[in-house]
Amino acid sequence: MMSVFDILCPCHAKLSPTGHILHLGPTLAKVLGDVPALPVRFLEMFELRRPHSAASMRVLFALAGQKLTFRLRSAAQTELKAVLALLPDGQGAVVNFSFGIAIQNAVQRHSLTHSDFASTDLAIEMLYLMEAKNAAMEASRTLNQRLQGAKIAAEEQAFTDTLTGLKNRRALNLVLGRLSEAKVPFTVMQLDLDYFKAVNDTYGHAAGDHVLQVAARILVEETRAEDTVVRLGGDEFALVFYNVINATRLAKLSQRIINRLEQPVPFQNNICRISGSIGIALFDRRSEASPEAMLEQSDQALYASKKAGRAQHSFFHCGAA
Repeated sequence: MMSVFDILCPCHAKLSPTGHILHLGPTLAKVLGDVPALPVRFLEMFELRRPHSAASMRVLFALAGQKLTFRLRSAAQTELKAVLALLPDGQGAVVNFSFGIAIQNAVQRHSLTHSDFASTDLAIEMLYLMEAKNAAMEASRTLNQRLQGAKIAAEEQAFTDTLTGLKNRRALNLVLGRLSEAKVPFTVMQLDLDYFKAVNDTYGHAAGDHVLQVAARILVEETRAEDTVVRLGGDEFALVFYNVINATRLAKLSQRIINRLEQPVPFQNNICRISGSIGIALFDRRSEASPEAMLEQSDQALYASKKAGRAQHSFFHCGAA
């Protein structure tokens, strides 16, 4: 009879009327591992968790036919669902176990295979479904990460000048709008490269691109991480200094930038020479100017620098021509 149970219920235990284990199904024996020689007291191997604890076999036998939950005393992390059926003529009982929703963990923990389950047991199908679900979730997660990465890259590209790696005009408008709404002091500085056209005309566009990249690197090196450096287009740049409206400090920074721009720029076998004109507009937290007005004011200051002979900086003043 036990060989029949081993085929139909490989995770069962046959109990004597006194509550001793007389036989273990092959799967349950595999889960228990090293088991003392049978017979052994059932309650020494298993702890009843639900519906309530059982200190004696009389209490346990009274729960025949009910859904039970046991925990292995030798492996507290392993819980088993079970049902107990009394054998006729007081011959004891049979307890049939299953792993419930913990089937995946049990299979991994106890190295179970399909041969450890009855042919009619849905556990294998459940495992296949769980594996398929996990694979689908992993594929979905990978796809989402790829799409998110592509989205971030696309957004970054939309706000970046491809030649210099600086922010572009779209990013500048966004930054100015946020600073204006935040009511914090900041400065907008516009810069044009002087004599850049001569570099392009004399040495070609490749030399011009190289000079633009050198100029961009200088601007990044002379600013802080929280500042914004923008290429507006051509040889025009803009810089936004967060929480900085000190004219003396900005004047020194402008002169330092101009001095660095005037350093000879080697390109192939040629030496390229440029300079820079700078216009500066300051905005305190009370400013109501729009981003367009901010750029217009710094542009007027830039025009003043060019009109005065280039290679210098100017501040915007209300009423200035």
